[in-house]
Amino acid sequence: MLERGLLPDFSSSAIAEVNALRAGQQHTDDGDRNGIRDLTDLPWCSIDNDDSRDLDQLTVASEHQGDTVTVLVAIADVDVLVKPATALDEHAGHNTTSVYTAAQIFPMLPPPISTDLTSLNDDQVRQAVVVSLTVGPSGVVSAPAVLRARVRNQAKLAYNSVGAWLEGHAPPPPAIGAVPGLDENLRAQDAVAQRLRAERHRLGALDLETTQTRPVFDGDDIRDLQAEGRNRAKELIEDFMIAANGVTARFLAEHGFPSIRRVVRSPKRWDRIEALAREYGDTLPAEPNPAALDAFLQRRRAADPERYQDLSLTVVKLLGSGEYVAEPPGAAAPGHFGLAVKDYAHSTAPNRRYGDLVTQRLLKAAIDRSSAPYRFEELDAIATHLTKQEDAANKVERQVAKSAAAMLLQDRVGERFDAIVTGASSKGTWVRLGRRPVEGRLVSGFEGVDVGDRLQVRLVSVDVDRGFIDFAR
Repeated sequence: MLERGLLPDFSSSAIAEVNALRAGQQHTDDGDRNGIRDLTDLPWCSIDNDDSRDLDQLTVASEHQGDTVTVLVAIADVDVLVKPATALDEHAGHNTTSVYTAAQIFPMLPPPISTDLTSLNDDQVRQAVVVSLTVGPSGVVSAPAVLRARVRNQAKLAYNSVGAWLEGHAPPPPAIGAVPGLDENLRAQDAVAQRLRAERHRLGALDLETTQTRPVFDGDDIRDLQAEGRNRAKELIEDFMIAANGVTARFLAEHGFPSIRRVVRSPKRWDRIEALAREYGDTLPAEPNPAALDAFLQRRRAADPERYQDLSLTVVKLLGSGEYVAEPPGAAAPGHFGLAVKDYAHSTAPNRRYGDLVTQRLLKAAIDRSSAPYRFEELDAIATHLTKQEDAANKVERQVAKSAAAMLLQDRVGERFDAIVTGASSKGTWVRLGRRPVEGRLVSGFEGVDVGDRLQVRLVSVDVDRGFIDFAR
């Protein structure tokens, strides 16, 4: 953390602010209620990881009129406690993100704030910024709105159990049955999410499938790396967050406010993506085209579903990373290539991402019809810093993940593995093992290989402390 310019610990001033908030028993239901609607009676629920405690979002299907459904997404009002120019805000603004490593989580805000006072916890009344969107049969969003409200989480749910239920593999989790009508409401949400997803893919959004892993510990030892796949519950939340972030960006633009956009530009290595398609006997246009790329990906998924994750990972690497960009009112944003959207602002995780907290302050000012709390020049500097610190956090997470993988493989030096090339540049060539989601450097035999190539490698050395895993062809 320190080597990457990130702060692993909170300052004494930040801790003092937390203690003062806790001693005063302040929470997100305090303050002026003028203009804040009471939506606590709706059957709100959260769906997150099993062990998540910093709950940023709730969802509910609030109205049904034939095939048209209005969905509300409630986002924790973190700004109600974390004010600008405080020590808490200074720490959050420095790191800009929570850092999730295999060994330890370094939260952007102290746990008494992010997992308690501002978290949308089960059966707690909290203030929230609520995004309302009406979705018709075609998946097109209409009547978008943003408002402030008090909400109450009536069911804390987890991705895997809800996903298994929605997919028909398991009974509903007990928490769903404990809330009258929640099962029907969640099925309505699921249907709306699938419409939103279908419409995005019609416009060219990429349906990529990559594997995330988490280490399984036996005491202090790594026993395994467990892959976590996608399911309907994860897709439901993802679809609603993408839609809410689009509404947020357009809402700020309509009110003449500057904003911070999340941008993924057209891929610089489109020529390699073209070449990759030719290797599969397919073709892509000469200029970057997300709709054509997604059509190619879906053809490959149908033809070889077992290897589709490898192809997805290759395309992700070639697309390049995203960045934060400040946009003045009336400007045309570069957009998000992978999502095939022009208007996209991160806003749905203010306990975990500083850019979302900044956007929340802009939203609340626009709702209250007051002036923007940030000048464009300030947002421009914040956006640059967000991109820099996100990159630093990603490097910390990758390095610790590599240490965990090196610990797992340290007794297997000399063994051979099937692998796929995930990175190739002047800085080095990287491969990922086929049967175990472990990535390392190809230190010998890398001449002439490129991203997406398959080859056999031998593990030559590991360094757990440095997170180095070295392979030879």
